[in-house]
Amino acid sequence: MVTRLQAPPYDALAPHFPKIGGADPDTARAVRAILDDVRAAGDAGVREHTRRLDGVDLPPGDWEVPFARCQEALERIPRPLRVALEAAVQRVRDYHANQADEGFLERDADGTEIGMRVVPLDRVGLYVPGGKAAYPSTVIMNAVPAIVAGVAEIVMVTPPTVGGAAPDVVLAAARLAGVDRVFRVGGAQAIAALAYGTRTIPRVDKIVGPGNRFVTEAKRQVAGEVGIDMLAGPTEVLIIADETADVRFVAADLIAQAEHDEDACAWCVTTSATLADALEAELARQVARSPRQAIVARALADHGVVVVVPDLDAAVEVANRRAPEHVEVLTRDPWPVARRIRHAGAIFVGASSPEPVGDYLAGPSHVLPTGATARYVSPLGVYDFVKRISVIAYSRRQLERDAAHIIALAEAEGLPGHAEAVRIRMSQV
Repeated sequence: MVTRLQAPPYDALAPHFPKIGGADPDTARAVRAILDDVRAAGDAGVREHTRRLDGVDLPPGDWEVPFARCQEALERIPRPLRVALEAAVQRVRDYHANQADEGFLERDADGTEIGMRVVPLDRVGLYVPGGKAAYPSTVIMNAVPAIVAGVAEIVMVTPPTVGGAAPDVVLAAARLAGVDRVFRVGGAQAIAALAYGTRTIPRVDKIVGPGNRFVTEAKRQVAGEVGIDMLAGPTEVLIIADETADVRFVAADLIAQAEHDEDACAWCVTTSATLADALEAELARQVARSPRQAIVARALADHGVVVVVPDLDAAVEVANRRAPEHVEVLTRDPWPVARRIRHAGAIFVGASSPEPVGDYLAGPSHVLPTGATARYVSPLGVYDFVKRISVIAYSRRQLERDAAHIIALAEAEGLPGHAEAVRIRMSQV
């Protein structure tokens, strides 16, 4: 059901690492054609590709979901679900409030002021996958950090169902999270509309949110026209387990990740050969009763890996080389292990912290780097929805003190106009 490996040597793991790079040529070409059509034809291009790809033909006047419809959805969902959504919004808001940055402005005795202003983006586009499933958690985890940052307007797009409607739970989450406008449009055409703007869908400054390979490739191709959060690949978990880990927990957590889709990656790195031996049978038992059995079985067969290591030092080395989206630490003393993980999107410490608590309620956004990009990419946060502006206000005395240095550097770079812009001020009476 899963591939079993030994490490070290660590090079044996490399073939099982995610492939990082651009989309396949066919996907890239298909997306380029959609982007070009929408840039040229606007709403007509969006409508045509939505009809062709989603089987839904809605006139542009029917794309936007009225605010009242979102409020009705909130009132219509079951009370326990509404309470859960409200709790998630509050937890995410409270956590991300700690990331707020007010900038700084330092003033010296002569009156020189040097600082940084932190300014929220004007308008952000949020892509929420849909069609066959509903993802209210995606709404919350993307929109709430933007609200905390002070973004003036959040525009959400989500694929229409065959009937053209949007799921109540998604609209309810949008209402609670603070989304301003919702459009029933999905796919690469929705990314194009957000990036270029159409008569119906406004252009945004940044696009966030996950999607399939066409959505991800569309984000890649419009980056530069607008900002993007990250290029999301298949979801991943790596569990570090020793002989004290409960094999039932390990199996359940691998399955929880594998049930996302057939490309999901689920790794267990263990110091216990006994646990590794027991895991295969435990996975088989739990997969057999999974409602998403076919998806789970395919994901584990293609991307499930059990690595047996001699000690926890080696386990940490595997985790840092793999740099996965999620790391769980299920060991006798988890904190010393967790503190040594340098490359991960999120770390879940101890047996009472399964990855789903982060997906829904713990507080940090679950939008995390995948495909080993955790080596240099951070989780989505308030900092993704602001920009920073340097502020420089020299006093006369400070300019006099620095003039010779500035002139020398400018002349060394062959830029006499730079030097003269300072020199001319020094010649003033």
